[in-house]
Parts: sequence; structure tokens; C-alpha cells
Amino acid sequence: MEWYFGDVWLVRLLFLRALAALYLLAFIAVLRQFKPLMGERGLLPVPAFVKRITFDEAPSLFCWRYSDRLVDAVGWTGVVLSAAALIGLLDRGPVWLSIAVWLLLWFLYLSIINVGQKFYRFGWESMMLEAGFFAAFMGPAWVKAPLIPVLILRWMLFRTELGAGLIKLRHDQCWRDLTCLYYHYETQPLPNPLSWYFHHLPKSVHRFSVLFSHFVQVIVPFGLFAPQPVAAVAGGLLIFHQLLLIVSGNYSWLNWLTVVLGVTAFSDSILSVLGISVPPAQADPVWFQVLLYVIAAGAVALSFKPALNLFSSNQLMNYSYNRFHLINTYGAFGSVTRTRYEIVLEGTDEPILNERTQWHAYEFKAKPGDPRRMPPQLAPYHLRLDWLMWFLPFSVMVTGSGALVPGYEVWFMRFVQKLLQDDAAALTLIKHNPFRGKRPAFIRALYYEYHFTSRQEKRETGAWWTRRLIDEYLPPVSLAHLRQV
Repeated sequence: MEWYFGDVWLVRLLFLRALAALYLLAFIAVLRQFKPLMGERGLLPVPAFVKRITFDEAPSLFCWRYSDRLVDAVGWTGVVLSAAALIGLLDRGPVWLSIAVWLLLWFLYLSIINVGQKFYRFGWESMMLEAGFFAAFMGPAWVKAPLIPVLILRWMLFRTELGAGLIKLRHDQCWRDLTCLYYHYETQPLPNPLSWYFHHLPKSVHRFSVLFSHFVQVIVPFGLFAPQPVAAVAGGLLIFHQLLLIVSGNYSWLNWLTVVLGVTAFSDSILSVLGISVPPAQADPVWFQVLLYVIAAGAVALSFKPALNLFSSNQLMNYSYNRFHLINTYGAFGSVTRTRYEIVLEGTDEPILNERTQWHAYEFKAKPGDPRRMPPQLAPYHLRLDWLMWFLPFSVMVTGSGALVPGYEVWFMRFVQKLLQDDAAALTLIKHNPFRGKRPAFIRALYYEYHFTSRQEKRETGAWWTRRLIDEYLPPVSLAHLRQV
């Protein structure tokens, strides 16, 4: 098969190093965010969650026992093992060691995701698990690079791109009439510094960009299984498209991981332009070759439902058919919101409320708040609280008389409660606490409509956003109002 697909030693090298970097980043995020979000005193505590599930339903180390110390141990173990893979230490050991380390990384992150609840319910989490599991069977650098895991990862890239393209065409008229990018840069979860500039491109550029996206995501993926150099051209187009998405917004490591998968479309003869010499490699051990065929058979068996999903009129997006998150369905932005709404939290230390009460805003690390604040660049890092704050307005109905709020998420009310308590762990999740060690007496949440400023408005005011108050999302509450939630 090498005559058709080419040798993949350099492909393996680049893929494993890049994937290790993303795993390192993911475990750093665990260490920084998991405990305030889901720890023993978190917004959605894991100890309460694991009482409602079994290991068979959601395999996780924490189904047996949870403590904040244990999650720190998991996070630091993930950091150390990811760093070891990143700097190439695994290439100095036997084949079984490389397999064991990558499978341990996969299981540790699986343990996190399966108890992560809403804060880990993102498609790129399953992508990390699927990529990490099959990376385990690529072997260290001193053995001949096997083609089977590379082809399985190409199949993953195919499903990621085609799934994203088809979900767009099936779910939102603006993707079909080429107008989605009129809104998307403004309404995407977490804009970055260049999103404002992309938003103000001519509409003809937006329409062409959507058309190019359809071409890349619906047509190009079929070239991944063509002989070289066709597969490499397909991979290059997919990578180029993902780089455009990277510079226009913050999507955690979704696009970066897709770029890493795009490397599998190349061959050593094409990557030789990098000037990296390929050393002589030893033949794979027989037991390793047998294991690869077993893995290939398992991947084929697990692929039937995801493959059928691509052709279904009721296509699922970001869905796992098994609790191990292997061979999943993927897709993003099947629908695009036309208007951006934001929930802004404010507090006051005044004990009595009246029309002269001074309210002070809390600022999140990335989500829009202060209109004059430039949207930050943070991807591939993932701010989970900011993302869930973006989802909250989706359940609100805006009418001529204001906003109709059907109810409040438990995690949101617990977050408000912790702000009222001046909880140190919760405050690490945001950028600015206006009270600096003092407890606010009341907190409220306002519901705004946000738009990017025009070019003239930005020149005159320096602001990135304009906003219009719609209504209160949450009326003023104090600790006395909030029972245990």
C-alpha cells in the first residue's frame, strides 16, 4: 500500500508531536479550571454526579473515587506524559511503552470528559479522545511507521470535514444562500481581535467564503483517499481552510486539532521539503502488526453508524455512539445565530437598593462585556465558563416588551452564589472582580443586544461593540435570597 499512500515516518513524527502539544494544553486547562467548575465545591460537583451514573455508563477513574487531590494528580500526570511525548522521550523506549503512555493519556482524559457534564460537552473533546486512542498505535520513531492508524485518522478527518459541511447545508438556509458569514463573525461564541475586521469585509467576500467552505468541506475530503499527490493537495486545502478559521475566531483547539489531522494526508516524499532526514527504521514486531489489524477491524466495525449518519436527513452533530468516544460523528455551526445577546453580571455593595444604586460589572476573560475592550486571542486554550455563558441566551425569548427567561441553569445560579460569597476559586474563572476582597450585597444580570461597531463608530469612540439593554435576565439577588442550589 506504500506505493499508493507513500511512506509516513515524517507524518507520524509531526502528528504525534502536535497532538502531544494539544493534550498538554488540555491537561493544563484541567488543572486551572476543573476544580472551580466541577470539584468538590464546584458549580457542578463531580461527587454528586457520579452517584447517578455507573462506570459502565461513563467509564471514568472518578466513578470509583473523587477528590480534588485526585483530579490534580490526573492533571499533572497528563501534563508530564504529554510533555514526554512532545519532546520525543517515548521514541527512545519500546513499542509497548509508547502504546501504554498514549492509552493512559486517553483514559485520563476520558475520565475527565465522562464526568465533565455540560462543561465538557463539546465535539472537540471527543475528537481529542479519538485521535489520542489511535495515536497510541503509531509506534515510536525507531520502528517502521505503520499505515493503518494513519488511514484511520484520515477517515476521522474525512468525517470531521464532511460532517461539518453536510450539517451546514441541511440545517440553515443561510448556508445555502451563502449569507451566513454576514452574521457569524459577530455572533460566534468568542470573537478574537480580527473578528471585527472579518465582519466588515464586503458581502461578496462573505458569499465567496461560504462557497469556498462548502467546496472544501463537502468535495475536497473525498480526495483524502486518492493517491499522492492528490491526497496531499486535499489535506493542504483543508489545512488552509482551518487556518482561516483560526485567525477569524476562538474555537478552542477544534481547528488546531483538525490541522493536526490534516498532516495525515501527506507522505514523506512531500514533507521532505521540511529538510528532516528520515532515519532507517526497524521492522515492526509481529505482535504489533497483528494488533494493528485488530485495531483496523475494530475501527471498521465502529464506523457503520457514523458513516450512515453522514447520509441521514436527520444527521447528528458531535455525537458519540459509544462511551469510549471512538469513531464519532462531528460537525459545527449547523445553524448560525443572527443576533448576539450577552448576559452581563453586575454587583453592588450597597445594602439598600434604589434608583441611585451604583452597580459594577464583572468582566469575563473572553466573552464580550465592556464595549471598549478588544476581543482577546486565546485559542487553542479553552475557557469553559465563557463558552457556557454564550449558550445561556439561546433559551431566552426576546419580545417587544423585553426578555422572557424560562428558568436558570443550576450552574449559573451557583456561580452567582459564589460571587456573592467572594469565593476565591470561582473568581479565578473571570478576569475582573470589581469588589477586590469584599462581598457584594446584591448581584443582578442584565440582558443586552451586542453588535460590532461600524468603522466610523470605532474611529470616533475606540469601542469594538455597541450594545442595547433589552431587559433584566436575573433581578437583584442576595445570599439571603439564594437557598442551597
